[in-house]
Amino acid sequence: MNTLVFDEVFRTHFKYVWNTLRRLDVRTADLEDLTHDVFVIVHRKAHQYDPARPLKPWLFGIAANCASDYRRKASNRREQLRDDADATTPHGGASAQEQLEAQQDRDLVLRALSSVDESRRAVFVMHELDGIAMPDIAQALEIPLNTGYSRLRLARGEFTAAVQRLRAKRGQA
Repeated sequence: MNTLVFDEVFRTHFKYVWNTLRRLDVRTADLEDLTHDVFVIVHRKAHQYDPARPLKPWLFGIAANCASDYRRKASNRREQLRDDADATTPHGGASAQEQLEAQQDRDLVLRALSSVDESRRAVFVMHELDGIAMPDIAQALEIPLNTGYSRLRLARGEFTAAVQRLRAKRGQA
């Protein structure tokens, strides 16, 4: 991957990597730094990328490994990784009530995602939120295809249970 190609990958996929890390439970305050770390690794491992394969699963695999390392290091330091800062910018034209409801929905999804087991969360995010095909996910995460499907099934159950639990806490049906 030459410099011009890398610059294009960085420009076009920065937001995707940033959002991926957010969904993988990286604190808002650390998102930009960790996103840059992902692209440093992308640049360093560019020779390993197979251009015949989709780029997003490869980027996701690197981002997932960085997020895992991040959480492990925070755990070793006994840091709390939760934060309540808004990780997204409000949509122009939306009323204050609509913005509040949208933020509450995002918070609910992020909290539910954070309760899903880490290895299953990666598969769930890639498949359900990013729309990546399971064979590409299995290759990116270096897992057998059937393991990927199993993790997805379990993650769906964990996510659904977490959403129901969180809605019950908020008094929603």
